[in-house]
Amino acid sequence: MDVHEYQAKELLSGFGVPIARGSVAYSPDQAVFVATELGGWHWAVKAQVHSGGRGKAGGVKLCRTYHEVSEAAKEMLGKRLVTSQTGPEGKMCQRVYVEVAEPYERELYLGLVLDRKLQRIRVFASNEGGIEIEEVAKKKPDSIRQIQVEPAVGMQPFQAPRDLPSGSA
Repeated sequence: MDVHEYQAKELLSGFGVPIARGSVAYSPDQAVFVATELGGWHWAVKAQVHSGGRGKAGGVKLCRTYHEVSEAAKEMLGKRLVTSQTGPEGKMCQRVYVEVAEPYERELYLGLVLDRKLQRIRVFASNEGGIEIEEVAKKKPDSIRQIQVEPAVGMQPFQAPRDLPSGSA
């Protein structure tokens, strides 16, 4: 099952996880409307395609004006986004997610992947953030914690330690 970022955020929000305010848009005008409804002074416009590496491929733009929001949406919508994970054919962007670009203290990475071989969910977590997670995995593999989750019982409290490896080994 592939889940877009906006869908994942809706799911997480339903379980009480705080997320930045945002909404989906299917046109540049709708993206501007979303930004005006959200308020604030800075927004992130994010291509909603099933691929990592969107930011490096131009699929995430930070905007300071409504005009920039419109232009970012125009650049993404109806275009193929080519990332290191899509291959040369890329993936068509049919929607963008516009969210308030909140200031943050640090970036964390959390990923849930279906391990088809083991028929389990594999949870990945790191203090190293997510934009370069493939590089982090190569250069600092000890900075990424992996946990296998038994589907019949779900993730257990003992599996979710409060600290993550710092990667400064």
